Amino acid sequence: MSKIVVVTGAGAGVGRATATMFAKAGYDVALLGRDEGRLQAAAAEIQGLGARAVWHSVDVADADAVSQAAQAIEQEFGPISVWVNNAMATVFAPVTKVTPEEFRRATEVTYLGTVHGCLAALAAMQKRGAGTIINVGSALAYRSVPLQSAYCGAKSAIRGFTDSLRSELIHDRSQIKLCMVHLPAVNTPQFNWALNKMGRRPMPVPPVYAPEVPARAILFAAEHPRRELWVGFPTVKAILANRIAPGFADWVLARQGYSGQLTSEPEPEDRPANLFKPVPGDEAAHGRFDGVEREVSWEMFSGRHKAAAYAGLLALGLGAALGLRRLKQG
Repeated sequence: MSKIVVVTGAGAGVGRATATMFAKAGYDVALLGRDEGRLQAAAAEIQGLGARAVWHSVDVADADAVSQAAQAIEQEFGPISVWVNNAMATVFAPVTKVTPEEFRRATEVTYLGTVHGCLAALAAMQKRGAGTIINVGSALAYRSVPLQSAYCGAKSAIRGFTDSLRSELIHDRSQIKLCMVHLPAVNTPQFNWALNKMGRRPMPVPPVYAPEVPARAILFAAEHPRRELWVGFPTVKAILANRIAPGFADWVLARQGYSGQLTSEPEPEDRPANLFKPVPGDEAAHGRFDGVEREVSWEMFSGRHKAAAYAGLLALGLGAALGLRRLKQG
């Protein structure tokens, strides 16, 4: 029997790269997203790799539409093996510049879109007592940054929701697997079309990874389920540093969090944004930062590595403190 994966936000960015990665691994792929043209292009690419592909133009903020798409996929392809919740939306602006409607929409897409995906996946998988759900998270689920409050809040909510659901699955002795994959900065088209009120073009905070890096991690999580995966050393550093010294992280981000996310290029005031409706175009997995992206990450931390990571970070902190003490004594 063929393995079937559903990927939300599959028309571009990490979702597009993830769909392709699963196809190369022998999965048949169902693509969910809003823009029909990009979904058709992604499906054609996957079919060119020898896999079956089907697409559904769906807004993940619409729970009924997501549920109906899941039912249609099972009727056409068969039992869903893996469901990847990846769809997201963000706003680049200070809190006081974001409207209630914009907060609501970003939350509905990023957080509730994940909830709706989980509900649809569970409805399909519980009948068989098997399957894997991957919720795509971020270092920003642990360490929020300025100018992206809506996105950071939604990713934090996903983490809380996922932990609750995981405990319930354990209580029910379910064989359904649930994993979060937390990502670093990734070179995707979101920096071309996310709603931006800063007057300068946004950018990911370096180092920037190619979308294939998290796509490989998501595939790994599907085939080797574990509680969490942290992709890229910046993710590891952000999560652990925030646990050890959150106040210091607040101060650093207050000083560097604005400039680190904005280029010196002006942003046209009439540039379209994808928050409420998709932006047309032939965008695929990559954004405009191919020249600086990293195509490999040696750091992929799961639960079994966290103790070592904590120990290493603590050792570095102690070493730095001793070094400063010696300098002062000298």
